[in-house]
Amino acid sequence: MTRRGRSALATMVALACAALPIPAHAGPAITDDDNATLGSQIRKFEPVDLLPHLDLDPLATVAGMDVASYQGNVDWPAWYGQGKRFAFVKATEATSYTNPYFPQQYTGSYDVGMIRGAYHFAIPNASTGADQANYFVDNGGGWTGDGRTLPGALDVEYNPYGETCYDMSREALTAWVKDFSDTYRARTGRFPVIYTSTNWWNQCVAGYFGTTNPLWVARYADAPGELPTGWLAWSFWQHTSDPLDQNHFNGPITSLQALARG
Repeated sequence: MTRRGRSALATMVALACAALPIPAHAGPAITDDDNATLGSQIRKFEPVDLLPHLDLDPLATVAGMDVASYQGNVDWPAWYGQGKRFAFVKATEATSYTNPYFPQQYTGSYDVGMIRGAYHFAIPNASTGADQANYFVDNGGGWTGDGRTLPGALDVEYNPYGETCYDMSREALTAWVKDFSDTYRARTGRFPVIYTSTNWWNQCVAGYFGTTNPLWVARYADAPGELPTGWLAWSFWQHTSDPLDQNHFNGPITSLQALARG
């Protein structure tokens, strides 16, 4: 091909590319990066007390923690030695992500003597609640009545990839949560724990789940404060993320064991 021919061809290609429609801006895509973990988005939008002074009776509550892939292989004996007696481990997100460290984290917490559970980070506008519940159960989020495994937890909070409420109405998000919850129960026999913050839930969801689903509330302060609409009491409270996410169960160890047994 002559130089003039090559120049003409390049011009034609450039014009063809320029004629292609430019797609509308889309929110960030879900990736393999573990950038959506319990409370990671809540801490971006809500007040955080870095040094909360907890007024909790150590005999009436149980200390615990939650982890995800960014912690890597966790030193479970060390955390057990610091008094942690339960742990939640991120298993999945939407229907496209599984935690590569889940086996070590989930099994390691159990082997050291903790009561353990798995959690799923919801992306409600990515797929149905049923699809995500099934993905969660199929990838480690199930439940067994061994007294050491908690029902799985559904993490619903601020959208890490776009609009706060996932561009969904309160009624649509309520239906999505119910779809996930009902599917999880059909698969495991248990209703999932629901993790959320009061501000996000009351803004984005309209349903009442307090009679079926234990509440795991996120509030980084001295006390859990006002609870999301529909719950009269909290079961778990995430109160700090320093040096990692730390939680308390609202009851003695025998009550936590009873929740695990079902």
